[in-house]
Amino acid sequence: MTRAPSLRTAPPTGPDAPADAAAPASGNSATSPGRGLRPPRARGLLLALLFLLLAGLAIAALSARSHQALLDPRSPAPNGSRAVAQLLASHGVDIRVITTTEDATRAASRTDTTLLVSRPELLGTAQLSTLRTAFATGNGRTVLLAPDDTATAALAPRVRTTNRTAISTRPADCDSEYAAKAGPVELGGRGYTTSAAQADTCYPTEHGSALVRIPQAEDNGDTVILGTGELLFNERLAAEGNASLAVQLLGSRSHLAWYLPSPTDPAADSNESGLFSLLPDGWLWGSAQLAIAVGLAALWRARRLGAVVVDRIPVAVPASETTEGRARLYHRSGARDRAAETLRSAARERLAPLVGVAPEHAHVRTALCPALDLHTADPPPNGAEPATSAPLLFGPTPANDAELVLLSEQLDRLQERIKSSRGGKERRP
Repeated sequence: MTRAPSLRTAPPTGPDAPADAAAPASGNSATSPGRGLRPPRARGLLLALLFLLLAGLAIAALSARSHQALLDPRSPAPNGSRAVAQLLASHGVDIRVITTTEDATRAASRTDTTLLVSRPELLGTAQLSTLRTAFATGNGRTVLLAPDDTATAALAPRVRTTNRTAISTRPADCDSEYAAKAGPVELGGRGYTTSAAQADTCYPTEHGSALVRIPQAEDNGDTVILGTGELLFNERLAAEGNASLAVQLLGSRSHLAWYLPSPTDPAADSNESGLFSLLPDGWLWGSAQLAIAVGLAALWRARRLGAVVVDRIPVAVPASETTEGRARLYHRSGARDRAAETLRSAARERLAPLVGVAPEHAHVRTALCPALDLHTADPPPNGAEPATSAPLLFGPTPANDAELVLLSEQLDRLQERIKSSRGGKERRP
């Protein structure tokens, strides 16, 4: 069996070939490369939004991890406190990490234990009340790191919080033995003042002191308040006298209870703090500054409206088209009152010169209507009042479109009648 010859022929070439035959088929095809495979604009927008979402999640995850490592004695992160924990352990101090208010209460009641509250601002009202009772009956040492107004009012009533200051190297400037041994220390943050007798106020700031120690009158217990906990960070411990001061404050007892407040604490369920308490310090001032900046930017970018600029129309628009366009707008919005008043106003302005009424009195009923009635009034029937043009020119709004069309026709007939009676000439007042 022989194979049939193929009927496919090559495309014609040469000067006599048609123009469309020489063009490649792929150039005119709707599925040509680069046209069908090009991503639409919406896809690029979705990809940008997806990238922003992933970047936000990554930043949030990194921030959460950094927040969890803050002042944690088990963390080697720069803002962790593993270095000071190892230093205290080398001095024979037994360190135990606690996360509940119940454990902190038990630690505060022991004489041989130092209780370090790393984040007092995270404690709720019920937690602060429980710890205040434990502090009043305990005789150990309590160290509070940068407590806010609420925490100092509950745990150290005789201490007042002042403004924040920058963290820098500050001299002790007090007679306490632990401060004299430590020397200059990197402190700052919150400032404090106290009215307690025999209290130590060391490392002065612009608005108070960065370290306040309040001894208890009946035993050897005391409360130490530091304006910041950053001297316990791994990255700051070796600077100045930070390590010496940390060992003397936290290593004076054989046991150290390192309290890291946790949201899983059962005592935290009774926290009555609202949503605004979760916002960082200074959010209100930051929001006010942002609002002022937005207002100034709006004033800067705003454009003052100048004089009206007449834009010359490049082509002449017939009056009939303008009239028809305006009529369609009135009809679409159902503005029969505006349309009727426009028709009547134009008719009054055209009729006034025909009957000798001044243009400024064209819209005055008592001036225009009597002059019109002299030219249009027909002899009334026996006993009837003469007809007047007032209802036509100053009457109510038409109830429907048919009445509006009838009004327009009546105004045209009135004008033609006046022109006929005057011979088509206007009377000048």
